[in-house]
Amino acid sequence: MTTSSAGPDGPACPVPAPRAPVDAAADGPAPLAEPQRRIRALYTERTVTVYQAYSPALGLPAARDGRFPAAWKRERMTWIKPSFLWMMYRCGWGTKADQETVLAVEIERDGFDWALRNACLSHYDAGEHADRAAWQRELKGAPARVQWDPERDLALRALPYRSLQLGLSGEASRRYADEWTVAIRDVTPLAREVHARVRAGETAAAAALLPGERTYPAPEGTPGLRRVS
Repeated sequence: MTTSSAGPDGPACPVPAPRAPVDAAADGPAPLAEPQRRIRALYTERTVTVYQAYSPALGLPAARDGRFPAAWKRERMTWIKPSFLWMMYRCGWGTKADQETVLAVEIERDGFDWALRNACLSHYDAGEHADRAAWQRELKGAPARVQWDPERDLALRALPYRSLQLGLSGEASRRYADEWTVAIRDVTPLAREVHARVRAGETAAAAALLPGERTYPAPEGTPGLRRVS
């Protein structure tokens, strides 16, 4: 499944605030334990940035025009990822076939929240569903799916907590492409630079380049956050 877009013709995307280097603040207070699940994202009062990766044939026109081209299939499910490093894991730093163009898609928070409120978990969870049949009915009618995947570190190793992957189909996919998208940027150069720093062993420098993701205030009813995981 492919993912991500961003463009120069929409409102200017905010410059990402750098993350703190991973080896910084050794003398400071111990960091709070990560919750098992939370949404980590770069966002403003009005927009949130998600990532996808496409072939250059789709990704470059999207970034150039700031919107998805007609060739982008609106009837298919598309998966968006607020976590930059999870996207890097999925696309191999933009080296996998048909995922060579990494896009940052800035979308309206109202649309993102609508998708979360109307989503269903991609898998059955006895803590959230009355039974498997109820989950299947909900899944069939939902325009969005929530999946919680292990967050990744700079070496793309799985971490012991999870980040959001959001699948959009039907109404949600069409609205994402044609209503919610504010801007699309090609962040392939950023992916390559971070990867190069990682390979050179420059971990702190690589971490400082990452988008400034922070806890996103998920709307009430977000699947997977309805109970303590």
